[in-house]
Amino acid sequence: MAKKRHQTTAKRPQLTDGEIPVVGAREPCPCGSGRRYKACHGRAAAHAATELVQRPFEGLPGECDWVALRELVPAATVELPLKGGLPEGVPSVTLATVLPMAWPALRRDDGSVLLGLQNDTASGDISRDMADTLRRALEAEPGTPIQARRAPADGPRMQDLLDADGAFEPVVHSGFEFWVPDSENAAPEVAASLERANAAAIPTVKLTGVDAAYWCETPEKNHLRWVMPHPEERLLDALARLHAAGRSNLGEGTRLVGSFRAHGLTVPVWDLPSGVSADDVEKPAAEFAERLADALATDAPLTPEERRARGGLTNRQVTLS
Repeated sequence: MAKKRHQTTAKRPQLTDGEIPVVGAREPCPCGSGRRYKACHGRAAAHAATELVQRPFEGLPGECDWVALRELVPAATVELPLKGGLPEGVPSVTLATVLPMAWPALRRDDGSVLLGLQNDTASGDISRDMADTLRRALEAEPGTPIQARRAPADGPRMQDLLDADGAFEPVVHSGFEFWVPDSENAAPEVAASLERANAAAIPTVKLTGVDAAYWCETPEKNHLRWVMPHPEERLLDALARLHAAGRSNLGEGTRLVGSFRAHGLTVPVWDLPSGVSADDVEKPAAEFAERLADALATDAPLTPEERRARGGLTNRQVTLS
């Protein structure tokens, strides 16, 4: 009988974790382990893609306004300063609540970049997904919309790309005409998208006297929605103290009705009579901010009345993200 020849295989080059490309879940892992990708390096990639980052905008200038523009404000833009300045051929980078056709980003004909905020994302980290979209938009040809994709698990986040010392100053718009330089001559599909978006936009105004507070008008009543940076439990205690003392309103006919929880921050909400405008609530909001600061500084245990008020507030809390 012929002797069996031992089969020899060449050694495969060893790759570091950062060099291993993404392949199909059932394909052999490129690291050379012999296991399927999903059971090897794909496991860590899948975990990174699905793990939810509770405060994706933490560390960015204007975190509270990032949350408001992501969840509450229909039409707004913000100029974004990049670390190291803008690349050659890119006159500006602008964050926008929504873009036409729900594009994640758009490289305009003049080279400027529009980056969408209210988009579905492929992973649990909105900041990483947006950073990947922004990098691709900066490198795209002018006149190109950027499509969605899953960002690399080890890719940068917006905190890595933006100038931490730059200002974050949202401009709220009544409609979405900022999408195109000449809305009257926009392409038919963009014009149709613009018309639909304008019809659905709720009139919204950003208050000037306090941070991250937004007045909005609805058919039955108006509202003030105020994104606050304080730890949730501490803030709820402070709101309960004021509510129990009858000092949580913003003037006659107004009422603190509950709060949202969004991206790791708490958003108290007030009902306002339909006749109360954004200008009308500026002074009451500033006065409330002073009362809230005093209540936040109080460490005494809640009284029975305050505990009941807190229970009522938490029962009416809604989680948006």
